[in-house]
Amino acid sequence: MDLRFYLSLFLRRLHWFVLIVAICSAAGIMIARVMPTVYRAEARLLVESEQIPDALAASTVQTQATEQLQIIQQRILTRDILVEMSNRLNIYADRKAKGQQPLESEDIVADLRNRLIIRTSGNAAAARRGDAQATIVTVSFEAPTSQMAASVTNEIVTLILREDVSMRTSVARQTLEFFEQEVQRLDNELAQRGAAILAFKEQNLAALPDSLEFRRSKQSAMQERLVQIERVEAELLDRRERMVRLHDAASDANDVIPVRDRTPEQAHLQSLRDERARALALLSPENPKIKLLDAQIVAVENIVATQIAGSNVGDDGQRLSAYDIQLADLDGQIAYLDEQKALIQTQIDQLTRSIEATPGNEIALDVLQRDYDAVQAQYNQAVGARAKAATGDTIEALSKGQRISVIEQAIAPRDPAEPNRPMIAASGVGGGLALGVGFVVLLELLTAGIRRPIDLTKGLGITPFATLPYLRSRREIIKRRFIVWGGLVFVLAVIAGMLWVVHTQYVPLDLLVEQTIRRFR
Repeated sequence: MDLRFYLSLFLRRLHWFVLIVAICSAAGIMIARVMPTVYRAEARLLVESEQIPDALAASTVQTQATEQLQIIQQRILTRDILVEMSNRLNIYADRKAKGQQPLESEDIVADLRNRLIIRTSGNAAAARRGDAQATIVTVSFEAPTSQMAASVTNEIVTLILREDVSMRTSVARQTLEFFEQEVQRLDNELAQRGAAILAFKEQNLAALPDSLEFRRSKQSAMQERLVQIERVEAELLDRRERMVRLHDAASDANDVIPVRDRTPEQAHLQSLRDERARALALLSPENPKIKLLDAQIVAVENIVATQIAGSNVGDDGQRLSAYDIQLADLDGQIAYLDEQKALIQTQIDQLTRSIEATPGNEIALDVLQRDYDAVQAQYNQAVGARAKAATGDTIEALSKGQRISVIEQAIAPRDPAEPNRPMIAASGVGGGLALGVGFVVLLELLTAGIRRPIDLTKGLGITPFATLPYLRSRREIIKRRFIVWGGLVFVLAVIAGMLWVVHTQYVPLDLLVEQTIRRFR
């Protein structure tokens, strides 16, 4: 390898190399100079687990820590909260001091979301295995000043803690209110279904299943009573028929009175007559004993006549015979038994209808009772859930459940986090060197021609005896150097002028660089 030849080629293109290195170095140094200073303040939070074991009292807020943090992050990054925080903390007060136009609400929200970083750390593999794993939350904010970075970071931490407490207490309170409303609703429904069962029982009081055996036994007793009445009635009817038959067969209705129908006086009168008849068979009519019996018979006859005269009067005022009186008494007894039969038969019919309606009423009552029992079970579950919800609400109100606590507040950083100015300047110089070398190599590769004797041999297949270099005059050398360095100075001046125009007339270079960097993040 002919190093001297390549060195000569590089020296011939040295002006391009110097130009590119100068431009890139100037650009790197300028960028390092104009890039705004960025301070980053950080705060650390810890997600603590429940302080009361679930076996003793469980919280009603069952949101996982990662999900809860995502919800909180989305809530605190809303447009209203970010704009209000920007106005309250005067985050963009430096723009007014520099005479820049105030940002629109959309730009403020987008800028704050880019500058605010919330990271959650934790061993996901250990969490999947079920191991105990603490969740650490890192909150950071970038600002032009260290005090602003710390104040905004602490404000974000305050919002996170406030939103965490608000979300958990709100969820616990809503859960308790839901079960209170559910218990009230089920209590009202339970009362309605109980009233429906009561109304059904009152409406079908005589045909309920619980009194079925009583009604069946009562029905049997009434049927037996009805049979007895019919038996007694049959006896009375037979007795009346025999009385009528005897009355029709007798020649004298007044003398022929059945023994069973006689009054005590009539029976005594008949016994005196029978005794007188037996005495006449042995004694004469003039016998004192006969006369005594005659006197007794006359006295008893007067008594019987008096009784018959006072009782044998019908409704029409006519006198009734003993036969009529006995017959009327039998008819009265038979009529009373007929009334009893009709009343008992009516009750038996009512019992029969109630017994026949009992199976249907039992089914309907079972349906009502089943619905009542289902609502009762739901009510019992709701009461138990309400008790748990009340316990969970108390736990969250006392901050004894899962919570987020601050383990490290944000403080004002001493050194800026960005930019690394020496690194940016060194990158500009290094990039310029690499681009310069690459540009020189590219020019040589694109330039065709013969520069060395070996090129003649390779290109034309001849071997030269000697070679003479092209010798420029001093004037040509000065002219060439003037053109090269003058062009270099002109290019640098044009670039500097363009940057000045952009910085003064359109947008400051520091803001332009900042926006460009954030766009490519």
